[in-house]
Amino acid sequence: MDGWQVWDLVGRLGGQLRVIPGAVLGWDMGAALALAAALGIDTLIAAELLPEIEAVMVRKLNEQMEGGRDG
Repeated sequence: MDGWQVWDLVGRLGGQLRVIPGAVLGWDMGAALALAAALGIDTLIAAELLPEIEAVMVRKLNEQMEGGRDG
């Protein structure tokens, strides 16, 4: 169940992105963990899973942004 709750949390983190012009850096993890706690999600599990998901998200978003510059 915890994994699904974290996945739901990921869907809510769109407004918590840290960005610089031309690149996504990641999520504001302080805000992400605060949101997890507010939603009753085990913050230890969130802290374990979110960085792995964040790394994939950052890579994919930055790849999409790079593709948009070329095309």
